[in-house]
Amino acid sequence: MYRVSRYRPLLLTLLVMVGGTLLAGLVAGRYAQQRALAAESTQVRRQLDLYAQTLQQRIDRFGTLPQVMALDPDLQQALRLPLDDAERHRLNLKLQQANNVTRASTLTLIDRHGVAVAASNWDQPTTNVGEDYSYRPYFQQAMEKGSGRFYGIGMTTAVPGYFLSQAIHDTDGSVLGVIAIKIELRALEQEWLQSPDIVMASDAHDVVFLSNHDDWRYRLLRPLAPAERREMLATRQYADRSLQPLRSRTLNLLEDGGRMVRLEQPSLPRPVLWQTYVLIDPHWKLHLLHDAGASAAVGRSTALAAGGIWLALCFLTLFVQQRRRLASHRQRSRLELEAVLQQHAQELRTAQDGILQAAQQADSGLARSLAHLPQGVVVIDSEQRLVAWNARYLELFRFPPDLIQVGRPIADAFRFNARRGLLGPGPIEEAIERRLNHLRSGRPHMRESEKDDGTVLEIRGNPLPDGGFVTSYADITAYKNTARELRSLADALEHRVAERTRDLDEARREAERANRYKSRFVASAVHDLLQPLNAARMFVSVLRGKLSGDARELSEHVDAALAAQDSILNSLLDISRLESGTLQTHVHAFALSPLLETLAREFGIAAQSRGLQLDWVDTRAVVISDEALLRRILQNFLSNALRYTPRGRVLIGCRRVGDQLRIEVHDQGPGIPESLQGEIFEEFRRLDDGVDQERGAGLGLAIVERIGRLLGHRISLRSTLGQGSVFAVTVALGDAAAIPAPAPAPVAPVDAGDDSPLRQCRVWSIDDDPRVCAATRALLERWGCVVELADGPQAALEIASTFNVPQLLLLDVRMGQWHGPDLYEHLCELWQARPPVILVTAERDDALKAHAAENGWGFLSKPVRPPALRALMTQLLVRHRA
Repeated sequence: MYRVSRYRPLLLTLLVMVGGTLLAGLVAGRYAQQRALAAESTQVRRQLDLYAQTLQQRIDRFGTLPQVMALDPDLQQALRLPLDDAERHRLNLKLQQANNVTRASTLTLIDRHGVAVAASNWDQPTTNVGEDYSYRPYFQQAMEKGSGRFYGIGMTTAVPGYFLSQAIHDTDGSVLGVIAIKIELRALEQEWLQSPDIVMASDAHDVVFLSNHDDWRYRLLRPLAPAERREMLATRQYADRSLQPLRSRTLNLLEDGGRMVRLEQPSLPRPVLWQTYVLIDPHWKLHLLHDAGASAAVGRSTALAAGGIWLALCFLTLFVQQRRRLASHRQRSRLELEAVLQQHAQELRTAQDGILQAAQQADSGLARSLAHLPQGVVVIDSEQRLVAWNARYLELFRFPPDLIQVGRPIADAFRFNARRGLLGPGPIEEAIERRLNHLRSGRPHMRESEKDDGTVLEIRGNPLPDGGFVTSYADITAYKNTARELRSLADALEHRVAERTRDLDEARREAERANRYKSRFVASAVHDLLQPLNAARMFVSVLRGKLSGDARELSEHVDAALAAQDSILNSLLDISRLESGTLQTHVHAFALSPLLETLAREFGIAAQSRGLQLDWVDTRAVVISDEALLRRILQNFLSNALRYTPRGRVLIGCRRVGDQLRIEVHDQGPGIPESLQGEIFEEFRRLDDGVDQERGAGLGLAIVERIGRLLGHRISLRSTLGQGSVFAVTVALGDAAAIPAPAPAPVAPVDAGDDSPLRQCRVWSIDDDPRVCAATRALLERWGCVVELADGPQAALEIASTFNVPQLLLLDVRMGQWHGPDLYEHLCELWQARPPVILVTAERDDALKAHAAENGWGFLSKPVRPPALRALMTQLLVRHRA
């Protein structure tokens, strides 16, 4: 029974440590796995959104083409009357030329009976001409509703594609026929191959028709109803393809709509995360199957870390308890030692009195009075001869019995100790003489001496009135050992603190490296996204100039959507530059009034379009800041104020606060709850009560917060629910005398209408993106330019010579192995001339912009606004001719 009770605390401690380790690992691992899985699901959702945007953009790129071609008089005339061979050949060539420009798969003209009368692939073995397409849904939809859309496998080409159709009407409103365009989407599958995940697209019947893995294509996500099978057989949507079921089992559902599934056919070794994105038009679904093994690894690592932390805490607790017990024990020992020392001191004082008597009565045998003392004591007379001693003195130095005798010189005892090394290094006689001289001097002394066996003695000496000397030897070894242990503990704690400091420094450096990597990744990703966006905006600009009415309004909506995407990408790039510290600032004194007036004029038009009133209060204040970055802060304030104010007015003004100025933007919106006022300055945080069609990406206030931190400006917010909000930025006041005099404004060239410098101007456009080249060529030719080259850097180097020097060069900067300014120098050597050049780039590099300004080059950032490009081209040509 005694043994069980003795080991019970140890068993309980082991149980708490092992049980706590398992429980902490289980809870922390499961929590970390769920968090990691949620983060992966969010990342997969964003990736799926990008795939959906890419698919939607590819379809929208050709969305208006059938409508435009349906207005072609040649196509209408071809459907009114029978065609002879010459007219049919001319019509085929026209469709072929249009198809080469638009880069679609095929263009097909179908009469009201469903028979193809002309097609862009008229010269191919698998031509559509003469084929009956009356059973195809896109033909039937166009005949009934005016337009149609359908995805299926081509019956003549056996190539799958997405068909867009538009009815062609006669002047009396009757339907003459249908123009159909086929878009091949197989290029998307090639892009998806770069992803390690499985990407699929399914139609309204839940049939997978696109995938980056062949085994997953033409799979059924659910059983088909009999009516659906009959419809697919009638339309021959997937021809003779065999549709196999895709069997899966859902393991659990996530909060954002994702789910963990086990794939049985086709089979996968591990469960995967399945996310689905629903496209509204067309009614398709995009699916992404992501291997979630990383989240399980995170869970396992976190479980091990949590278990290790729990064990470390347990050991730390045991260590602290042990330290407390040891400290308590040392405290008790110290108190006991102090009590013993006090007792010894008292005894020593008593002994000294006895020693004096013993010294005077040594011949009477009174030395026995020293026997009770704990210290070793020896008494000598004025001639350094032994008078009295006690047993403790003999015990400490282990003298032989015949050495210590009354009347014997103390030098003999010193010599005996010196031969044993107790008097230290050096000649023996010199050490003895030093001690004898000290005794003769009659001065009291106290010192410590350590023997070979580790014993530490405290030696105290005091003179006697008659010229003798008494010396006591106290053993203080235990006290010295305790002091050494305390010093060792202090050294160990200092070493542990130094180790923890090094670990924290390494963790900080790792976090800084991760932050730099993230910033470089965002900057690179935004650069790559701006390339196709630049081409899209140029195509839209060309298309808008050729359309009118509803079609022109539709193109303006597309341009507005692209502008919104441009704003989001630029915001992401600004955040990346702010976080990486590459954004340069130019802080100086400037008058605030022109900036407020410009903002009021720009945002006043937007306010009127929303039925709001924008007021501003003029000021004569001079502030010290970066004018461009301060303008960016106020633009975001005004944009948010207009977005979240359904009715009423918005006011921008300023207040003096000591030697600073607070610029405020007041709105009459719904207000912001106090619990959300700190979160709205984070990325992708936005309120849900703004105007639906004006919802931003949630980056504006995050950029404001970072710019304010960079410039040292305080950003503040006051808001009352139901009454509105006040956003403010506080800047330092400056001196008007510090403002430099404004430079004279350059005289703008006069545009002489048809005599514009762009007309018949020979232009080269060099870019490594074929879409940008095609869009630039179309835009420049619309302005009357002669585009001699719109291709990549290698093609430019191959044809450049002194006989084809362009009058103007549009040049990208980052083109694979080529850097734009370096390529320009190579071309100038081949041309033996230096034509004016405009750098058109997605790089947001202030150093590059400054380099262009020093050389007199133009500089535009992608995506390019066509009016800005045209103005800069005109300015460079006029200046070059002058």
